[in-house]
Amino acid sequence: MPTATASQTIGPYWHLLAEPDWEDLTRFGPDGAERITLTGTITDGDGALVTDACVEIWQADPPASDDFLGWGRAATDAKGRFRFTTLKPGPVPGRGNTQQAPHIAITILARGLLKALVTRVYFEGEALNATDPLLTAIEDPARRATLLAHATGEGVWSLDIRLQGDGAAETVFLDV
Repeated sequence: MPTATASQTIGPYWHLLAEPDWEDLTRFGPDGAERITLTGTITDGDGALVTDACVEIWQADPPASDDFLGWGRAATDAKGRFRFTTLKPGPVPGRGNTQQAPHIAITILARGLLKALVTRVYFEGEALNATDPLLTAIEDPARRATLLAHATGEGVWSLDIRLQGDGAAETVFLDV
């Protein structure tokens, strides 16, 4: 009788963390697309920095492009920070002719996590945020705000992620 494969915390591509090239998705992108930097800090339920996490991002192509890789991986540093250089994603078609706001999917792998945590980062001020199916399904504005990156400079977006916490303190994670 077949048995299920056991869940693993890291996976077969862990060695890619040693290659910082995977933090820069722009090397795969088309010229002329809007370049952005996505930064953030990961903390645990006590607010302590998570200094050994692996952060993966997956995203749609920028507008008017269909040849962008859209995948990257970075490690958090001694201050719990991660950083990606990428291209701003375009909107994505959703179910029932809906339009998803531009977003980046984030997966977090770290010590103590038996399964990866998955969330999304949306861009504050994006017009499609008001009608995005996932964002509008989160009724509490404080919880919804845990998915919104804030501009901290020209082309620089920041999203801090809390792995656990009471009420609105914890980042919204998706059960996928």
